[in-house]
Amino acid sequence: MPRRRLSLPVIIALVCYAAYLPAEESDENGEPVETTSVVNTQTDAAEQQDPESPAAESSAGEATEQPPQEPQSNERAATGSNADASDQPEKPMPKAKSIELDKPVSEKELVAPPQAEASEQQAADAAAEPAAPAPQAEPEAPVGKPLQLLGSEVPPATSTRLAWSPSQHFEGVYSATPVLVVNGAETGPTLCLTAALHGDELNGIETVRRVMYNLNPQTLKGAVIGVPIVNLQGFHRGSRYLTDRRDLNRHFPGDKNGSSASRIARSFFDEVVAHCNAIVDLHTGSFYRTNLPQLRGDLKNPKVVKLTKGFGSTVVLHSDGAKGTLRRAAVEAGIPTVTLEAGAPMVLDETSVSHSVKGIRTLLNQLGMVNKFRLWGDPEPVYYNSTWQRATTGGIIFSKVQLGEFVSKGDLLGTVTNPITNVRKEIRSQHNGRILGMAMNQVVQPGFAAYHIGIQAPEEQIPAPEDVTAEEAPAATEQSTQTESAGQQEETPVTSPEPASDTPDEDAPTVDHDEQSEED
Repeated sequence: MPRRRLSLPVIIALVCYAAYLPAEESDENGEPVETTSVVNTQTDAAEQQDPESPAAESSAGEATEQPPQEPQSNERAATGSNADASDQPEKPMPKAKSIELDKPVSEKELVAPPQAEASEQQAADAAAEPAAPAPQAEPEAPVGKPLQLLGSEVPPATSTRLAWSPSQHFEGVYSATPVLVVNGAETGPTLCLTAALHGDELNGIETVRRVMYNLNPQTLKGAVIGVPIVNLQGFHRGSRYLTDRRDLNRHFPGDKNGSSASRIARSFFDEVVAHCNAIVDLHTGSFYRTNLPQLRGDLKNPKVVKLTKGFGSTVVLHSDGAKGTLRRAAVEAGIPTVTLEAGAPMVLDETSVSHSVKGIRTLLNQLGMVNKFRLWGDPEPVYYNSTWQRATTGGIIFSKVQLGEFVSKGDLLGTVTNPITNVRKEIRSQHNGRILGMAMNQVVQPGFAAYHIGIQAPEEQIPAPEDVTAEEAPAATEQSTQTESAGQQEETPVTSPEPASDTPDEDAPTVDHDEQSEED
């Protein structure tokens, strides 16, 4: 079949049409086609029809001489955009919105786990805002620093509510725990308040709520982080333990590859505890025991001793802390920490809550974070030793003493009566001391820890008062621990504590229901 030849007018029309096309067109499939590609395609088609045609050669020459300006500009734009992308700084952390913590909110308004989409949108909005020139102001009081916590940046003079998501029950279903944050307008230490590591301890929850809702970010120096309910699983069930029947306060600092309790502990330690300069961990008695408001801390640690002196007239009991407790793990990491015990589980005791709130507010004043002095009565003693008086038989216990009462050796503390045989057994004090904790009237078994008696140290063992301070960089310092028996100082570097060991095949709670479970 003879090949058809394109006439010269048709070829010229095609070339002119291609020259006036925009820089980029779309083909039938919607793909972008550059102008030079169209020109070359039409010219190649003409050459394929008749490669020896003079008209085709002249048309191809004209097409070749057409300057491809638009594609070059597109290439420059693409190159420039890539260069700009490589020079862009890291995405800023989303800023937390300032709210009134004491204002009631619905559950839908609570902060959910951080979403990537929200962060990207906030980063884009921040990048789009033009940078305003810094105004020249006269020297004023030190301006507070932003607090970076849980994937958000809390600006100075801001109170907000964040969310810590320690566990994921099912795919995409998170259990978010509210974290209250008040970042002051001026610089200062960061104090952390934790409560309900045991889900049945309610006094600490109310204490944290009252303290946090009363703080004014405009006048606060430093920051206060409040976690009212750390063990949300146990709180929902009204249980001391987690759903796997483990004691969360025996698994710190935790292990991200360990049991469920260890993973939760590790997450809380890394995401919240590590950002604090000092910690107050709030607890109550356990298993229907009640405690006199008291501080527990390692009095061999000078930083802890300073912290205990800031709570006003509150009893102080020396205790290293059981292995795996938040207090012990934090102190080993260089963060001075004390436990504030007050009241009994599963009940709200107004006296215990009021004392705890007043003590923490006094501590804030002693740390220089607020300017509000509170008056206390006579100072309370420091107890360097304590002991438990136990029931020797089973039955119903009836106490004859009250919390805070001073007792002497041989005093009657209570009786245990067998309701079937009516046999009554007395419990008498074996030491001189004070009732720091006691069992509520209930059914007890032989060996039940019924009365916690604090034994006061000789006056020469009580250290002189010191100024209360909170260290700015607890993880980077070295601790000096003073040994009482040797009277020497040993300097030990402060390092991250080893993860608490787990026993995956253990089905029961990891502590016995005695003084170890009563401790913190």
